[in-house]
Amino acid sequence: MKHGSGTRDMTAGSPAGHILYFALPLLAGSLLQQLYNMVDSWVVGRYVGDGALAAVGVGFPVLTMFSSLFIGLSSGGTVVIAQFFGAGKMDRVRDAVDTIYAAFLTSIVPLTALALLAVGPILRLLQVEDAAYGEAYLYLMVVCAGLMGSIGYNLNAGILGGLGNSRSTLLFLAVASVMNIVLDLVLVLAFGLGVLGVALGTVIAQAFSWLFGVAYINRHYPEISLRLLPRKFDRALFRQIMGIGLPAGVQMSLVALGAMVVMGKINSYGKEFTAGYNVGFRLDQLAFLPIQSLSSAVVSFVGQNTGAKKPDRARRGIRVTVILAAAWAVLMTAAILPFRESLVAFFSPTPAVIHAGAVYLQCIMPFYFMFAVMFCLNNAMRGAGDSVFPMVDVILSLILVRVPAVYYLADHYGPDYMYYGCAVGWTVGLALSVGWYFSGRWKRHGSLADREGPEISGPER
Repeated sequence: MKHGSGTRDMTAGSPAGHILYFALPLLAGSLLQQLYNMVDSWVVGRYVGDGALAAVGVGFPVLTMFSSLFIGLSSGGTVVIAQFFGAGKMDRVRDAVDTIYAAFLTSIVPLTALALLAVGPILRLLQVEDAAYGEAYLYLMVVCAGLMGSIGYNLNAGILGGLGNSRSTLLFLAVASVMNIVLDLVLVLAFGLGVLGVALGTVIAQAFSWLFGVAYINRHYPEISLRLLPRKFDRALFRQIMGIGLPAGVQMSLVALGAMVVMGKINSYGKEFTAGYNVGFRLDQLAFLPIQSLSSAVVSFVGQNTGAKKPDRARRGIRVTVILAAAWAVLMTAAILPFRESLVAFFSPTPAVIHAGAVYLQCIMPFYFMFAVMFCLNNAMRGAGDSVFPMVDVILSLILVRVPAVYYLADHYGPDYMYYGCAVGWTVGLALSVGWYFSGRWKRHGSLADREGPEISGPER
């Protein structure tokens, strides 16, 4: 592996230092990503209208559902690559990269076609009102047509994450963010394309970010270079990757489906309520970014140390991650709650939108720390190769408990109380993840490298 390429061996040194060093570039990149997402919301909310703002909000869970299986492939790839890298098996790292890209390139066209065909039925299922339907349909059709760029970026990030490199991902996102913001302003404000301009800006920026990532990996990591015709598709290795990644992908897909069911209820209260939820959700995502970055760091940290057969070190890293995530959640709650109405008003001057967004934040922020701890523990256990329990935990808590709770509270107490259903689901999920972690059963999977034989070659350390 080339010196200066950003690769990071996490099997020695301070666990907290490694986790923070890995998480900070991810955080900066995620902030840039959220910045251009929020620019999308600001541009359409201020210069197009609340119907367009609602349309962009409707698109998020739909796109997540379509791309979730590939994000699962990326997640499984991160764990497998991290474990092989930690064990010093660089030839198997190369095989994993080839296998991941072979699966991506052979299935992306059918997935895109399926997504385009499903846009209309899904919007009808979501009960999108007539005032927002046309713009939501246009936005989703354009963005679904460009799924290849978004998914390709996530695969590149997963590959580099397994090697301990998060700095390069920041570079890719910086390029995409700047391009997306410029395109938003030009296509919407200068050319008056409205939602179409926002969608085109997103698709073009994501595609460029993916291709830029391919060029970067090929230049700095020639031994795992990405090709249109990958060198090898290893079926046994693909089964291992999907054994970890498929539960994660199914989990994300079902959570997105659950979010769409909740969105159906939200949409029933009108476009202003939907627009307010969209703004509140954007702010929620922004607050959650450091926790998400820490959880991504702990996947790679635990994966490398599992591969290196250092379970005590992996547990120390998990403790550090959970403490940092919980502390950040408490800090964000204290920072956001007093200013929730002013924050929402930045995106829309409509009183009904401001009220709806403020209600969302008021309901979820006091319980944020529970989701933070649950999220980090589940990702840590996934890094050790246990992807089934996190899937079960999330499906149970965020779908089977949260969705009925949201509907019950909405029907019996009104829309201002429906989001407390999230806290009900988080409580169940946290209890289960803490119990499973302390049971130690997540450690039984062991290192993938141990199942394949002795060490072959090692990364430069």
